[in-house]
Amino acid sequence: MRIITRTVLILSLVSLLADVASEMLYPVIPVYLKEIGFTVFWIGLLEGLASFTAGFSKGYFGKLSDQKGIRLPLVRIGYFLSAVSKPMMVFFVYPVWVFFSRTLDRLGKGIRTAPRDALLSSEATRETKGRIFGFHRGMDTLGATIGPALTLMFLYFYPQHYKTVFYFAFIPGIISVAFLFFLKEKKNPTTQRGGNFFSFFRYWNMATPEYKKLVTGLLLFALINSSDIFLLLKTKEVTGNDNITIAAYIFYNLIFAIASYPLGALADKLSFKKVLLSGFLLFAVVYGCFAFQPSVAEIFILFFIYGFYAAATDGVSKAWLTNIAHNNNTSTAIGFYTSCESVCTFLSSIIAGAIWTGLGSFYTFSISALVSILVVIYFLFVIKPA
Repeated sequence: MRIITRTVLILSLVSLLADVASEMLYPVIPVYLKEIGFTVFWIGLLEGLASFTAGFSKGYFGKLSDQKGIRLPLVRIGYFLSAVSKPMMVFFVYPVWVFFSRTLDRLGKGIRTAPRDALLSSEATRETKGRIFGFHRGMDTLGATIGPALTLMFLYFYPQHYKTVFYFAFIPGIISVAFLFFLKEKKNPTTQRGGNFFSFFRYWNMATPEYKKLVTGLLLFALINSSDIFLLLKTKEVTGNDNITIAAYIFYNLIFAIASYPLGALADKLSFKKVLLSGFLLFAVVYGCFAFQPSVAEIFILFFIYGFYAAATDGVSKAWLTNIAHNNNTSTAIGFYTSCESVCTFLSSIIAGAIWTGLGSFYTFSISALVSILVVIYFLFVIKPA
């Protein structure tokens, strides 16, 4: 049986190109924002607000996708909005404009995420979910490796030319949208009724007990899993070098990309729970060590471990969720979870920025490490293997 179908391959290629665009900017954004006057707290607020916006839109558009029985139109709109937002951030440096541009990018992500993941789920069986989501996540993250590498090379020849990177990022972003027109929409049966913007929260009432327990544990973890920008800020603080910071982030994404499919296959073979828990433990190790002042060599070792953490949790958690969701409500189930997750990320990013500003980075990272251990205990005693 062919596991990686044409639809999975095209969606993965689209994600790769879109992530090239996004990740060209990710290492540059905190440096650029500091350059135009943003503090660490305001950076945390910006990232949190962007995640918050994406969060609620994920839930609404996930439900809308199931309600209308459509996927592709929403996926196309979402990727298009993210593409056009890239150069917008540097048209003006006013904080309100920067907030708007960054939020538009995340809104695009919110529109496309649940419908796209529902498309991926429909291409898999229960026995291949880990591999399908692992392959997609690996391709997506390969783009997150290529993007910063392109930025690093450009800044090597043109130091401090941050604004130009934002304009270049538009190119792979718009190409990713073009690839989506190689896919055809398959009308999906639907029994859902309409509702207001927040009606997707009703899914909790009809969700299975297994879904509720799993989502509760994942959201507890999301509350302490702040934006990766804080890891980059810590790296820049320790090394004092933009190139080393970007190189470390490229290295992390490379490990993430390489490990995603094998760990997805391992989850299919063993259990989602075992692989997910191993990822949470790796997260605790990384954040515990970042609480101190790691050397440059130690930072690269930690990003290596962090790559395995991400590969063991990101695609695996979505594969697990889609396996225990109702078939006709897959997009809503994903949208509900990712909406709540984004709200938690919004809170965690603001909290992390506030703790860093008030008490220092030691407490920001050590608190996250300790709470992640509590999440592991929750999964061990509350969640059944799957």
